Amino acid sequence: MKRKIKYRDEPLGRLEIVSDFLPPPDKLVLRNDGVKVTISLSKRSVDFFKRHAAESKVPYQKMIRTLLDSYAQHHGADL
Repeated sequence: MKRKIKYRDEPLGRLEIVSDFLPPPDKLVLRNDGVKVTISLSKRSVDFFKRHAAESKVPYQKMIRTLLDSYAQHHGADL
């Protein structure tokens, strides 16, 4: 059983105001210029990525995109 926190109306002690150091939300997501494509993949390949993506709790399409980006970078494409 979780112990309940009891809040009291009492002084907290010496506090210090910290300036906002976090970036705005639009800077938190690294976005690459994406291009939508239509591609036919084998059911076997899609099932493979879906299974491993579910285990890693990531979208399977992101896993495929990361694999393709890594392949292109390894073989000399500018990313």
